[in-house]
Amino acid sequence: MKKRTASLLAVPLLLFSSLPALAQDADFMRSTGKIYVVVAVILAIFIGLVIYLIRLDRKLTKLENQIEDHD
Repeated sequence: MKKRTASLLAVPLLLFSSLPALAQDADFMRSTGKIYVVVAVILAIFIGLVIYLIRLDRKLTKLENQIEDHD
């Protein structure tokens, strides 16, 4: 259990330690105008995931209602 806790703490620390390098890449991409492409792609993926989850929730609700009606 201690190994799992240590690994859970290590992941955020590693991510935060790489933020300065990511900031330099973001400045470069902003100066070349490509940051907007990255933002658009991330936004499209996020919207797609939200739509997928909404549809999945509706399907599951429909199946749950069918199971309740059958019993």
